[in-house]
Amino acid sequence: MFTTVHNERTKLTAAWFNGASVALYAVGGLAPMASSIYNSGGPNLLIAGGTVICILAATALHLFARRILKGLKP
Repeated sequence: MFTTVHNERTKLTAAWFNGASVALYAVGGLAPMASSIYNSGGPNLLIAGGTVICILAATALHLFARRILKGLKP
């Protein structure tokens, strides 16, 4: 019984980190770049750099979530 509780908590934690990853990717990665492309000014180096940083951070959060799932007990 305690194994089931542990596994569910582990999955919930991993899902939270993965959700944060998706949010960071969408809000910090895609939205600023799309906004700058469709505005008259076009993308600049600051927006492109921030987008790359957010996408890398989102990838790190996702990989961390996958690592958490390795803690599931049989």
